[in-house]
Amino acid sequence: MKIRSIPVGGGSPLVLFAGPCVVESREITLRTAEAVKKAAARHGLGVVFKSSYAKANRTSGDSFTGIGAEKALAILREVRAALDLPVITDVHAEAEVPAAAEAADVLQIPAFLCRQTALLEAAGRSGRAVNIKKGQFLAPADMAWAAAKVTATGNAAVLLTERGTTFGYHNLVVDMRSLVIMRGLGFPVIFDATHSVQLPGGGKGETGGEREFILPLARAAVAAGCDGLFLEVHPDPPRALSDAASQLPLDELDALLAQVLAVDRAVRGR
Repeated sequence: MKIRSIPVGGGSPLVLFAGPCVVESREITLRTAEAVKKAAARHGLGVVFKSSYAKANRTSGDSFTGIGAEKALAILREVRAALDLPVITDVHAEAEVPAAAEAADVLQIPAFLCRQTALLEAAGRSGRAVNIKKGQFLAPADMAWAAAKVTATGNAAVLLTERGTTFGYHNLVVDMRSLVIMRGLGFPVIFDATHSVQLPGGGKGETGGEREFILPLARAAVAAGCDGLFLEVHPDPPRALSDAASQLPLDELDALLAQVLAVDRAVRGR
């Protein structure tokens, strides 16, 4: 499949999906998008800019949910136009799909919503590519049913994303077999290296994280043969308004890409 002119899967080069967890402000979003685009260009990577225009799955009712859908979507439209970057953003309900599809190239189904039939069908009918995150509670083979709900609308542009599986309380584990199993379903597979290091609900009213494991997990996923790498990056993660414990510092992106691409070249025999 392609996202604009960027091929994903089928032996195509690794694709980067990166950006801050949520649209916090115009300045942070555009600054991060420009830095992500430059880093990808230095490494010869196709890139899709990621940021959620709203956050629905929050630990606490006091958690930040966004700056307002209309304002955030306008900023994402500016990223697409000013920087000529494809954009991926989350949708949480059927009613959100039309506006999000107008601002983004890829609609993302959050992991906890990956079984929501009406949402998947609405995303499929939008005509945009659809990235379905595997639920923390699902076996990888079960993602076939989620993907089928999208393809039944006539939309074959589906990606599947691994983001860790619930392992006891406040913990996730990544089974690298999942990447192989989901690729066997016939869709490109993305590895979300930042959500995979989260400790859900592990903080006091917020999700914790173990940022030190982002790089080793990313290397392992690329070695296992994923088609794309998903990373939430932020100029100052400790001050981020969402997922502060698991976002990658923006100034560490370049070094991470250098390592994972060395692994990718070895795997692909290049």
